[in-house]
Amino acid sequence: MPNDPFDTFTGTGGETHQQVSKQSDHTEAEAHLTTNQGVRISDNQNQLKAGARGPVLLEDFVLREKIFHFDHERIPERIVHARGSAAHGYFELYESLSDISKADIFQRAGEKTPLFTRFSTVAGGAGSVDTPRDVRGFAVKFYTKEGNWDLVGNNIPVFFIQDAIKFPDLIHAAKMEADRGYPQAATAHDTFWDFISLMPESTHMIMWAMSDRTLPRTLRTMEGFGIHTFRLVNGQGKSTFVKFHWKPKQGLASTIWDETVKIAGADPDFQRRDLYEAIERGDFPEWELGIQAFDDTFADSLPFDVLDPTKIIPEEMLPVRMIGRMVLDRNPDNFFAETEQVAYCPANIVPGIDFSNDPLLQGRLFSYLDTQLKRLGSTNFHQIPINAPKCPVMNFQRDGHMQMLQPKGRANYEPNSLSDAGEEGGPRECPMTGFSTSPGRAAEDEQGDKLRIRPDSFADHYSQARLFFRSLDPAEQAHVASALVFELSKVALDHIRKRMLSNLVNVDPDLAKRVADGLAMDLPKASKTAADVQEMEPSPALRIIGGPRERTTVEGGKFGVLIADGSDANEVDAVISAIESAGGSALVIAPKIGSVTLSNGKQLKADGQLAGSPSVLFDAVAVLLSDEGCQMLMKEAAAVQFVMDAFGHLKAIGYSEAAKPLLDKAGVEPDEGIVSPSKFAEAAAQRYWAREPKVRMLP
Repeated sequence: MPNDPFDTFTGTGGETHQQVSKQSDHTEAEAHLTTNQGVRISDNQNQLKAGARGPVLLEDFVLREKIFHFDHERIPERIVHARGSAAHGYFELYESLSDISKADIFQRAGEKTPLFTRFSTVAGGAGSVDTPRDVRGFAVKFYTKEGNWDLVGNNIPVFFIQDAIKFPDLIHAAKMEADRGYPQAATAHDTFWDFISLMPESTHMIMWAMSDRTLPRTLRTMEGFGIHTFRLVNGQGKSTFVKFHWKPKQGLASTIWDETVKIAGADPDFQRRDLYEAIERGDFPEWELGIQAFDDTFADSLPFDVLDPTKIIPEEMLPVRMIGRMVLDRNPDNFFAETEQVAYCPANIVPGIDFSNDPLLQGRLFSYLDTQLKRLGSTNFHQIPINAPKCPVMNFQRDGHMQMLQPKGRANYEPNSLSDAGEEGGPRECPMTGFSTSPGRAAEDEQGDKLRIRPDSFADHYSQARLFFRSLDPAEQAHVASALVFELSKVALDHIRKRMLSNLVNVDPDLAKRVADGLAMDLPKASKTAADVQEMEPSPALRIIGGPRERTTVEGGKFGVLIADGSDANEVDAVISAIESAGGSALVIAPKIGSVTLSNGKQLKADGQLAGSPSVLFDAVAVLLSDEGCQMLMKEAAAVQFVMDAFGHLKAIGYSEAAKPLLDKAGVEPDEGIVSPSKFAEAAAQRYWAREPKVRMLP
């Protein structure tokens, strides 16, 4: 097992992490079934009855406790981010940041801090699928020596709204429509687009949401962002603005819409399974933590407001400085106890990190804490092991539902003088080392009358949306247009589609024209803007395709090898060896789940059955068949679809000469991604975007 940073910290009650974990560890000989009170159970098969066929007795406390607990196994799910997957790991600092932050986590290069990271979709319920077009939550709980720091963000660096007072409206609009209870985990409906078309500030986020960023291939191949502008504060009280970025070491990768839809049908848990299995096989996901740090002078020089959560600072304008890495190396022991009960809150910060006046952030500071009480049933939710700090916790907060600690002594208030009489007086505030809020800069616009108003600096809603769209690769631009056509085609109310098209004209007239043509609608005039649309230099860092972080490696990927009886043993061995040598996982797919007889007479066990292992589950596929095997599979629709989808989803296909008739039947046309088995491992590292115009109509 990897080095566990938890070993160096103590829990809320002073226990080490290992001690807490081992409280439930028993040898098999000691594993007696008990009630929750520790009473051993003699019979877990039958209720206590008055006679063999008599009534059940009320005094059967074993039955009552078991049913009582079962009846309450479900807690209210999160209103948003309900479907999540998580893992334990650690953060390792590259270099000291003591010059800009006094946070202990940022002081010593090479030091590891334990953490727990949860990824999630936003709109769907806990039982929805992993792969809808949706924003992904990216929440990290750092168990630092000074307390818990929660960096709660998304895989997109901006948000739909500028002010937290609009969040309930946004979510109500995006969720299932109130009168009919559908669609689940989808924004392709009237109420969502009605709201978006009436909220121009959402336009930048919509460009991201309609892009490939909301169709990540896996949780391991997406970025994360803190979204808001925060502050770092050093030992002298000097404040520096900061934006946080998570950059995947595995590279960025997405799916194609048709592929996404089919993945949802083939494996609703595709991304959850991928994360779990990657960690189990030791292929630990990694992200680098980067910061954009800047002062007030730089902020004032920008043509937008850094407190506006619908804006980014392009990396070409301010490079991201990598300061450490996150490694996820351990799956939860229990999904409910950890992944479901973990409670993140943006208000959880430590000395050396502070907030800005971002109005969306300010609302989140209240909302998350309030939500935890409803979900977890007690103000003591912080004592649940996954939420408990690994450093000492000492205060005078007492009692409450599910209080787990047992404070000693008379003092439950502060200040007190009981220590003067030799009694335990309890903890005291510490002005020198305790958290102190950064005063920031007292700007003119932070003073004056109490108003419900947006600053003028928040009024430009289209410039960065245009920047994002025009920064994308042409293939990505086509995907944005396709997504908008699909989503708006599901909108039944004509005036909503027209209003959205008017907004899109402000983003890019060509994009608006493509979407209008895809809907067979006339292109309306541009909607009025509150501020002039600015032309900004494109930012190549915003691309996935052809961008600096595009995934172009086999390492960490999954590759399907389709075989049947008679497949060439040497060819099969060579392909599997090449993939595994490059750090990928090769899974053998066959018509039946049992073993396949290869050309040399040896039996090879299949990892998956053809009908249950479509090519959408793999990053690329090899089809290695004999003449007889090919003739058999040409009569099997699942085999034809296996190859057809791989080609249509722009994946590399390696094939034996005998398999060519199957490829021909599937409509595969030769290109640089259609290769011999010997070249498959090299070709499998990428998608073949030049193929796309041949396989689908694009707006």
